[in-house]
Amino acid sequence: ELAMYAAMWSEHCSYKSSKMYLRTLPTKGPRVVMGPGENAGVVDVGDDLVAVFKLESHNHPSAVEPVQGAATGVGGIIRDVIATGARPVALLDPLRFGPLDEYRQRWLLGGIVHGISQYGNSIGVPTVGGEVVFDPCYRGNPLVNVMCVGVARIDDVQHARAAGVGNVGILFGAKTGRDGIGGVSVLASRPFDAEAEAKRPSVQVGDPFTGKLLIEATLELVRRRLLVGLSDLGGAGLCCATSETSSRGEVGLEVDLDVVPAREVGMEPFELLTSESQERMFAIVRPEDADEVEAVCRRWGVPATRIATVVEGARLRVKQHGKVVADVPSRSLADEGPVYERPAQRPDWQDALQSDDPLALPAPKDLGEATLSLLSSLNIASKQWVTEQYDWMVQHNSVEGPGGDAAVVRLEGTRRGMALATDGNARYCLLDPHRGAALAVAEAARNVACTGARPIAVTNCLNFGNPERPDVMWQFGEAVAGIAEACAAFATPVTGGNVSFYNETDGDSIKPTPVIGMLGIIENIDDALGIGYVNEGDAVILLGETNPELGGSEWAWHFHGHVGGMPPALDLVKEKALHDLLAELAEQAVIKSAHDCSDGGVAVALAECAIAGGIGATIELSDATYVGLFSESSSRAVVTCAADQVDAVLAAAGRSVLPAARIGKVSGDRLIVAGAFDLELSLLVSAHRDALARAIAAI
Repeated sequence: ELAMYAAMWSEHCSYKSSKMYLRTLPTKGPRVVMGPGENAGVVDVGDDLVAVFKLESHNHPSAVEPVQGAATGVGGIIRDVIATGARPVALLDPLRFGPLDEYRQRWLLGGIVHGISQYGNSIGVPTVGGEVVFDPCYRGNPLVNVMCVGVARIDDVQHARAAGVGNVGILFGAKTGRDGIGGVSVLASRPFDAEAEAKRPSVQVGDPFTGKLLIEATLELVRRRLLVGLSDLGGAGLCCATSETSSRGEVGLEVDLDVVPAREVGMEPFELLTSESQERMFAIVRPEDADEVEAVCRRWGVPATRIATVVEGARLRVKQHGKVVADVPSRSLADEGPVYERPAQRPDWQDALQSDDPLALPAPKDLGEATLSLLSSLNIASKQWVTEQYDWMVQHNSVEGPGGDAAVVRLEGTRRGMALATDGNARYCLLDPHRGAALAVAEAARNVACTGARPIAVTNCLNFGNPERPDVMWQFGEAVAGIAEACAAFATPVTGGNVSFYNETDGDSIKPTPVIGMLGIIENIDDALGIGYVNEGDAVILLGETNPELGGSEWAWHFHGHVGGMPPALDLVKEKALHDLLAELAEQAVIKSAHDCSDGGVAVALAECAIAGGIGATIELSDATYVGLFSESSSRAVVTCAADQVDAVLAAAGRSVLPAARIGKVSGDRLIVAGAFDLELSLLVSAHRDALARAIAAI
């Protein structure tokens, strides 16, 4: 019993330090079918279809054992999605590492990318997007966040709850071993230290081929209407799955550990209950359906065992060798964990950090060289070295894959699509966690809107340091408030997510890193936009306004190692107007491409459009200084249209209260910004495409 409470009341499972803040997030909306509290969020996408999505972390396991840590992160989030009755159709992987001039970081990068590709490629789920960010704060604590998106018919949505006295609990999938014991408590709910290697046994071991069989077996059970309730086994293993399904259904469960298929002899009750062995599911079925459930699993080569019975009352009673080894109220494990109101205090260094404005830093001498250098910054450069290891075309529904603002995946059987993006800027959040988190929501929504989609819902993964530190809890509370404010303004409710605390090593905390996963819907995938220039002679238009805002910018960090000042201002009304305008222009086929301005400012955005399209452009900006070029002001996008559509774009922008200006035209094989630089397209391509591979190979 103590082991069960240790697991279920851990920070990772109980959210004891974050509950009071998470309750303030907007979670309801006309499209929300199932929100926080279930295995994954579910939103209505029309035609009796739902999209299921969730974003979670596997940070500490990946730091200890990068291949298996990342692989089981993928496997775990996929099981969250199939537990709702949905077929997984897309993965996105926001990753964070320390500087690549250190061997450990290259080892982590290689192992984590291999783990993600090994699992995702093997089970046939495309990895269509994500991020790779490098910052010294992640040196001891990399971040491995994974988002999975699935699709189901609305009538097939499953709930993780037990019901019906006399019904049977069936454990199906892989056998239970000693891997992963203590994953939620030893690894995920305490800081790292010099003995991190000793925690390796707490890392789960994944088997993607069993995972694939588990997907197909589970979805067949769903299609045959054989399930009363369904849950995956992830953090805290069987203890979590049984207590949560029992508590949510307000019924009891009697569990017999003697029949749990084990990989090892002599496993103790606490080991069988808290093991986080992968590729396992727990289903509640009617007794008359149990034989058919077992037959379906057998046909897929998936072992299935009746291990539990639904009983009256609300207790979880566990037996082994005829003896009761645990008998506790289910709610006490699943829903009645402690709620901490930890001290939260704005740090005394915050004012000095915000007053250190990078506008006082020396200006670059050559704007062309500065632009090329920024394009080769590892945070901006192409992540082709990573994404080419992922199969992003499997299932044949990927319309836009890695490299754009957002991925676009077709809803099979329709002409509609889902636009998917993940975003989060830790430098902004360090400077001002409230505004920084709101900016993450804004950028994720803007990236989705740049494909022509309308943002509809959010999931999140909130990566922070030690919650026992008042400054970390202040950062967390401010960040949640920023997310809530932005999501309310954009009508994008939060359907679920994950909190990852204790991301610090030997007392060094990561920067606050809330990562936002955004889902949008595009009515016709034929209208989907890419970022690249399309045709010679097209007009280039800048939507939005550029202000002198270099706080937390890539320019300040890349050239000066500087993090200070205030992040860009955010006008939520103008930001929402930009999302709506982009969708409107795409639906009316007025614009041909769109790309948001974010890291590196408008100079980098213009260069990325040229690189993606293989065509240059001639540009005139009202401010062609380094500030105008590299400012990261929010609520901006570069769009292109035919010359005869310029007035239509400008008129639409005027109606939406957004500044807009024609700034040039697509032409030639050079990117020319009058008064700033004249660069060959081939130089832009080389700087951007090859930087990451060069950084890895040169060391």
